[in-house]
Amino acid sequence: MIDIAAASALAETQIVSQPLALKPKEFATISALAREEFGLELGKGKEQLVAARVGKLMRKLGFTIFRDYYQHVQGDRTGEALVELIDALTTNHTSFFRERAHFDFLVHRVFAEQQAPGPIRIWSAASSTGEEPYTIALTAREHLGVQSPVLPRILATDISTRVLETARKGIYKANRFENGLSPWLRKHLLRGEGRWEGWYRMRPEILGMVEFRRVNLIEPLPDIGRFTLIFCRNVMIYFSRETREQLVNRLAACLEPGGYLFVGHSESLTGMQHGLQQIQPAIYQKRGGKK
Repeated sequence: MIDIAAASALAETQIVSQPLALKPKEFATISALAREEFGLELGKGKEQLVAARVGKLMRKLGFTIFRDYYQHVQGDRTGEALVELIDALTTNHTSFFRERAHFDFLVHRVFAEQQAPGPIRIWSAASSTGEEPYTIALTAREHLGVQSPVLPRILATDISTRVLETARKGIYKANRFENGLSPWLRKHLLRGEGRWEGWYRMRPEILGMVEFRRVNLIEPLPDIGRFTLIFCRNVMIYFSRETREQLVNRLAACLEPGGYLFVGHSESLTGMQHGLQQIQPAIYQKRGGKK
């Protein structure tokens, strides 16, 4: 005897689990929204990727029709639906000490040359879940000393409130640290016990060095002052050339003369108009300071 209720539930599950098939007009709609709100370019060839990620998000939220989901995003005055969409469409891949050459430069050039009487200001402009700004803080405390008057104040920003909430907690699995935990690094972390075995938390003094704020980089920037160094790595790969150039000039305006901009090693400012000069791969300096 056939269990009609069970068969019906199975059929519904199969329908819901099927990949979303975005029509060309629907893909164009999502692409236009991503471009206008986030500067994200979704070109040809990404239709299946977008359909898979949007479809997964729709299923999570209980939508089966694209039109209904899009109306939900448009009608959400909190902006959280847009944030969920950008989270779904982009990859928040990061790790501690990612692109280690940048942190070597931070120690041997930026920290070594620092002559200011007060704290260095550093901006992590696409901080994701916090690994980058905390790496800066950990490196600074180790190489400058815990009592140094120039210990940096770090502004960490991201467009996603979800990743910012994770970052503020400062809690990470041990495998988030590349090449394991060296003895010098362990002293700056609190090791979890019991159900938190295998996890580490930043010590309060590390947490206190970082301020997290939500900032959309393609919008006019808030009044955040000037910085000795700005990290803006592996985010411009999602933007059009025009958007990248606009962003680089906004970032340059936030640098002190002689300040440094770090970009991802897969990113280049070649062909853009800006007031920066390249001094090493993926490292640029604002004119007016030391070379």
